Amino acid sequence: MQTTRHIKDHAVVIVGGTSGMGLSAAMACLNAGANVLVSGRDDSGIHKAKQALGKNAIVLPADALDSLSTPKLIDECIEAFGRFDALYHVAGGSGRRMGDGALHQITDEGWQATFDINLTSSFYSARAATQSMLKRQTSGSILLMGSVLGLSPSPEYFSTHAYAASKSALVGFVRSCAATYASSGIRFNVIAPSLVQTPMSERVMSDQQILQFVKTKQPLDGGRVGQPQDLDGAVLWLLSDESKFVTGQTIVVDGGWSLSDGQLPAQSQGGQ
Repeated sequence: MQTTRHIKDHAVVIVGGTSGMGLSAAMACLNAGANVLVSGRDDSGIHKAKQALGKNAIVLPADALDSLSTPKLIDECIEAFGRFDALYHVAGGSGRRMGDGALHQITDEGWQATFDINLTSSFYSARAATQSMLKRQTSGSILLMGSVLGLSPSPEYFSTHAYAASKSALVGFVRSCAATYASSGIRFNVIAPSLVQTPMSERVMSDQQILQFVKTKQPLDGGRVGQPQDLDGAVLWLLSDESKFVTGQTIVVDGGWSLSDGQLPAQSQGGQ
């Protein structure tokens, strides 16, 4: 793919771009010649992103659950770069610590919190980007972060049903938005990774049973946990004009997860 020429000089906002998959995407966009503004919520992540991206990107603090934050980021992007072409919403995460789990275990608070961090925050970003593009009468790309768990369950180790529901809901949300705004040149897509090594996956990375399972569940490239860079090619394509005839799609980057049964360790004791 010759993506560079299709995103060069474009202005991209990455919500949740100070660590993991978001930071990797920001670096890929910069290397491809795009202008990049990223946001993050915690000070350590912001500091890390500034060090990694240097003076070539704008890094700002923002809470994705504040409905006013993304409109401000987009305004900052337009003021700094004179344009706004694409938004990538990466912010979100597991609700396990907040009460998510298997259906019979989910608390009311866990359900609501998980939907807020994954679905509501994505809604705020997508709405802000759409409003800006419509106001300025420009086309653009809006990319939201899904998950293979919204499409391909794995109950033994990954039974977090609120998380799966929130990520699955993004698929319907994006398809509906894509149909509505296609005539305006505004494209909506979802990228759905499987297990990727990020701050969110710390629980998994310290569990040898799960890592052994992943070797057979994600069999590509020798069977391994994904790295943030594994998504960069697809992200660049979806954010750039090279995918200008693609909308309403879910692009799965999963190392073979959704096609593989995965072999459970013999000593496995049941779903976690």
